[in-house]
Amino acid sequence: MEIRVLKYFLTVAETGNITKAANSMHLTQPTLSRQLQDLEKELGHKLFIRGNHSVSLTPEGIVLRKRAREILELVEKTENEFQTIEEEISGNIFIGAGETKSIKLIADIMSELKRNYPKIKFHIVSGDSEDLSEKLDKGLLDFCIFIQPFAVENHTDKYDYLNLCEKDTWGIILRNDDILAKKENVKIEDLIDLPLLISRQAIKKTHENNPILNWFGDNFEKLNIAGTYNLIYNAAIMTENRLGYTLGLDRLIKDTIDSPLCFRPLNPKLEVEINIAWKKHQLFSKAAKLFLDELYKKFGE
Repeated sequence: MEIRVLKYFLTVAETGNITKAANSMHLTQPTLSRQLQDLEKELGHKLFIRGNHSVSLTPEGIVLRKRAREILELVEKTENEFQTIEEEISGNIFIGAGETKSIKLIADIMSELKRNYPKIKFHIVSGDSEDLSEKLDKGLLDFCIFIQPFAVENHTDKYDYLNLCEKDTWGIILRNDDILAKKENVKIEDLIDLPLLISRQAIKKTHENNPILNWFGDNFEKLNIAGTYNLIYNAAIMTENRLGYTLGLDRLIKDTIDSPLCFRPLNPKLEVEINIAWKKHQLFSKAAKLFLDELYKKFGE
């Protein structure tokens, strides 16, 4: 399977038309069609459903589209690393992160490194722990910031990590004009009948020792879960429009006099740790190694 052919495949998958794809890559239509047919023979599966004027992906084609994107991203990352070996320290550092205000601790290190090495570029990839850990495992990310309930300490067989020495607090995001806003905190009995918007990651029962599920205990099954989210901003907009109360982390919305929303912590208090992890025995670029050194200076024991 050649990188060139994977690029052909992705172009056709994105355009949905072999002729248009061929023109964009300065190929003849018969040449491109032959390359795709050879790829299908090599894999032993049909990748496209061919219509009169368009093509669409088969289930096998959808799988290959995902893998092809990952392969090409990794190829590009590898090429960039080798291009910078003999040059002034530069290059790209890819960091995956869930939504947490503690990212500021990492941003401080980025700023310092950028002042000393202006050619270094940082790329932040947002997502939940499952998606980010998959990208970290495949080498598409250099580092990943994990928030509980993902317990990185249970994955020391494949990750090294540092604790960011800061915790996030769980609570409810609600409107300022809501009666619950008059309270300093909220208890389980306050939440039972409320329509709740909850992070999909936070309630996954696959996580070991999930602190959110542990906090609710048997009462979790009594909750009125009105919806789920993976980006707190979108959930906050839904709360602002009275679609539900968002269960989320503190310091992620603007809690100011002009904001229609406020945050009230859970009672008993529920705090979760934040860690930054990387693959064991990872071969880092010069830029990523400098970043790791700075992490150890700030968070290492």
